[in-house]
Amino acid sequence: MVERQRKRGDGAVALAAAATGLLLCATGCAGGGTASDDARAAEDPVEVLHGAARNLVRAGTSKARTSMEMATGGTRVTIRGEGVYDFADQVGRLKVLLPQDPAGADGHRPITELLAPGALYMKNRGAGVPTDKWVRVDTATLSDGNLVTGGATDPFAAAELLRGARKATYVGRTSVAGTAVRHYRGTADLAVAAREASAGNREALRAAAKGFATARVPFDVYLDDQGRIRKVRHRFSFVNGQQKDTVAVSSTTLLYDFGAAVDVRLPKTKDIFAGRIAG
Repeated sequence: MVERQRKRGDGAVALAAAATGLLLCATGCAGGGTASDDARAAEDPVEVLHGAARNLVRAGTSKARTSMEMATGGTRVTIRGEGVYDFADQVGRLKVLLPQDPAGADGHRPITELLAPGALYMKNRGAGVPTDKWVRVDTATLSDGNLVTGGATDPFAAAELLRGARKATYVGRTSVAGTAVRHYRGTADLAVAAREASAGNREALRAAAKGFATARVPFDVYLDDQGRIRKVRHRFSFVNGQQKDTVAVSSTTLLYDFGAAVDVRLPKTKDIFAGRIAG
C-alpha cells in the first residue's frame, strides 16, 4: 500500500465533471513584464524543462486528468481519464473512459488503471477477464512503452519525457485554470529521455524510442512558478501493425491540487488474471 498526504497544496481548483476541466487561457500577459518575467525569459528553456520531473517529485502528489486523441484514416477518437498520482513513489490510479461506439451507445465500463514502475495494472480490461481480476502488463514489453497503450500517458513518464528535450523555446506567460504559468514549446528525443529517466521508466521509454514511427516527440508544456507541470501535451506517431497506416496521437496531462491524498494498493498475485485475454 502506498498512502501519502502532503500539506503544500496550491488551493482548490474548480473542475467541470464532464470535461477535462482545465481550459488554457488564450490571452497572454499584456503590458510591461516584471523583473521576474525577464529572469524567466533569460533562462535556458531546455535546462528548465530537464528539471520539471524533479520538481514534481518535490511536490509529492497531485490529482490528474488525461485526454488522449487518436486520429487515422479520417477517424478520430478521444479517451479520457481522471485520478491521482504519487510522484515520489511513482504510483498512480486512473479511471479511464473509453469513447462511445459509432451508434452513440456507451456500452463500455470504465477501466481502472494502476500505474507503477515498469507495470500497468488494469481492471475491466476486456472480454474473458473476470470482473474481480486485474490484468498486469510489463510496460517494457510494449512497443510504445505504455505512453499510448493504456489510453493515458503515465503522468510521471510524461514529465520524464521532457528530460529528452533537445530544443525548446519560451513562448510566454499565460494561465491554466486560473494559475499563472509559463508556456514552453519544443521537441524531445525518446532515446535521450530513456537514458536520463529514472529506473522505473527507463526501459519503457527505451521501448518507445524503438517502437514509435519517430523518436522525436513535439510537446507544449505549462509550468507554474514552482516549476511544476500544470499541463503538458505530447504528439506521438506510430505505425498501425495491421493496416500499416500511421496513427497520430495527442496526449494531454493536466495536474492540479498538489498535496492531495493518494492511496494506491497494487494487486496481490492471486488477484492477477493469468489466462488469455479475448481480442
